[in-house]
Amino acid sequence: MSPQPQAAVGAPLSRVDGRLKVTGKALYAAEHDLEGVVHAVIVDASIGRGRITSIDTGDAEKQTGVLRVIHHSNAPTLPYRDNAGSNNPPGRRLRVFQDDRVLFHGQPVAVVVASTLEAAQHGASLVKVRYDAERPSTDLHEAEPGAPTDYARGDAEAGLRSSAVRLDLTYELARNHHNPMEPHATIARWDGDKLTVWDKTQWVMGTHDELAAVFDLPADSVRVISPFVGGGFGSGLRCWPHTVVAALAARVARRPVKLVLSRRQMYFSTGFRPSYEYRLRLGSDRRGRLNAAIHDIDAETSSYETFFEAVMPAGQMLYSMPNVRQAYRRVPLDVNTPIWMRGPGFASASFVIESAMDELAHELDLDPIELRRRNEPSEDESTNEPFSTRRLSECYTVGAREFGWDRRNPRPRSTRDGDWLVGLGMAAGVYDPGRYPAQARARLDADGTAVVEAATSDMGPGTYTSQTQVAADALGLTMRTVTFRLGDSLYPPTSPHGGSATMASVGSAVVDACNKVRQQAIRLAVEDRESPLYGVNADDVVVRNGRLHVQASPARGETYKSLLARNDRSHLESNGSYDGPGSDRSAYFAYNATFAEVAVDANLGLVRVRRMLGVYDAGRIISPKLAESQAFGGIVGGIGTALLEHTVTDHRDGRIVNASLADYLVPVNADVPEIKAIYLDGEDNAGNLLGVKGLGEVVQVGVAAAIGNAVFNATGRRIRQLPITAEALL
Repeated sequence: MSPQPQAAVGAPLSRVDGRLKVTGKALYAAEHDLEGVVHAVIVDASIGRGRITSIDTGDAEKQTGVLRVIHHSNAPTLPYRDNAGSNNPPGRRLRVFQDDRVLFHGQPVAVVVASTLEAAQHGASLVKVRYDAERPSTDLHEAEPGAPTDYARGDAEAGLRSSAVRLDLTYELARNHHNPMEPHATIARWDGDKLTVWDKTQWVMGTHDELAAVFDLPADSVRVISPFVGGGFGSGLRCWPHTVVAALAARVARRPVKLVLSRRQMYFSTGFRPSYEYRLRLGSDRRGRLNAAIHDIDAETSSYETFFEAVMPAGQMLYSMPNVRQAYRRVPLDVNTPIWMRGPGFASASFVIESAMDELAHELDLDPIELRRRNEPSEDESTNEPFSTRRLSECYTVGAREFGWDRRNPRPRSTRDGDWLVGLGMAAGVYDPGRYPAQARARLDADGTAVVEAATSDMGPGTYTSQTQVAADALGLTMRTVTFRLGDSLYPPTSPHGGSATMASVGSAVVDACNKVRQQAIRLAVEDRESPLYGVNADDVVVRNGRLHVQASPARGETYKSLLARNDRSHLESNGSYDGPGSDRSAYFAYNATFAEVAVDANLGLVRVRRMLGVYDAGRIISPKLAESQAFGGIVGGIGTALLEHTVTDHRDGRIVNASLADYLVPVNADVPEIKAIYLDGEDNAGNLLGVKGLGEVVQVGVAAAIGNAVFNATGRRIRQLPITAEALL
């Protein structure tokens, strides 16, 4: 078969939905205008653990505009049947308003429904809740961990004892919250026994399935709509309690209900990157060849669900060593359940591993890049599988050249710029991109335009644009003649919009659907006696700009439009699918090398990032413009993790004391330095049709470590606790 021309994929195109967003015409979850909609405000628990002894709703119910106050004493019982297909962590769900138990501070204990938002807010402030309070367990360092998840190869203890150089290091990583621009929100409406919700979600089908399970509804009785998502970073990867509350309130009030979480409420109820205490013991010979590593990892989870993330794989496969042992222990606390956050697991592990590698390089008086090169594996030693592609060494070479690594003085605290101590640091990054089953539908209309649909999401990386590029090339159409629709559970089902899975998974399904439609048209043409392509071998026909022609003889052909009109076809349509990687047995990872230059005020300990560079082995780049945006966003997020972000909990009652953007610090323009991103040319065809690896997660992995390593080079102070603060450097 002749290769289909590629005009859109690889081009630095602007977002197809950009105009909608900048003109305010893109509708987010809370912005859909439903007739008769009323408003709901959640009343949060003010204790971290215990039982509700009474709820006084009298004053609230007297207020003008208040329609209902719903709580555990008057809420209908919900079936909460099992939902094996949901993205929820294992364990018992938080069954909102189904009993008097309080499991964490900020848990929904009541909801006020009113005709206006102001009336609902005022009514919520008047609800009086009394508790039998217990002291919550919210401190990772004081709670009892659960049974570990283990991994081992070789004899790590013996390997460590026999190592000429041994390090024993403990790192602490603070809890981080997602803080997307759009707050989480849901509008719910019942039409008889059918439920429709407009929701902020990164997994339309996951929310659909969860609501069907909670309310015991058939799948075709639930519809979830989410055309635009104003940032998520992982916070929308499951159906949270507020979505169930909105649907429950709409059923009780018999009106459409809009529920928007406040910024403060998002700190208590929509997950977070968990905090870690991570001890790493590392052994090598005098030449820097790694011999053994022992990882002891404690991470927080909630008391009612067991959350875990991929914090172990990097320690198993990033570097070559014969002896590895890991114990990952989840520590149940009286908090809401954590959730995946950009670069989940790998970003946390990379700070520890890459900081330790830098410490080992300093101990051995080796260049940090050279140490990493000496421990480059030839295969994934945790599975004995070959790497699909692994160009990490090339990332080092390109990054060192472009960043000016040869100008780095390896002696800490040796480079100054006035009162500023200047340092350079680097780190490697790795991520395991997802490849999940997905479906798509493509329709070519008689006017020569096409519509492609899939129930995926777009929280900002540009799904509308990248999938339109893929579809346009597969159909042989221009970008302006293809419309990609997403964010509706009526569309073909897809995987979660996270884990760097969307391009490989949904993109492969889109290619499959569009290829089938194009091939339908080609078959129609070569079998049509009136077509200029009659009798031509179908494998010799390609399509460009909506015109089918013989590849070796472009003059011989016709347009989709004329072909369909002559054959009296209103459209051609096909469903496409992607089943996952299938029988592929290669180790499929994306990689990066991140470089940072920092300046530290010698008197005040203030850290300023001056410039950063990321070099990425991420397979085929579908859209360079979108890719650059992804890299910049990931690096900025890593700056936040390294220097600013830290959720502070009052352990007396489980209250988060900095639950606002005034107190929980995230990077702003003044914190963002010169950033450059470079992508290695190439494809990775392991288990997907596009040759991609996924980019959205790996761009944040290693950023915090590169900054921390640069701080050490600048100051000679090794900070093993995130975020790195001025106080720690004084």
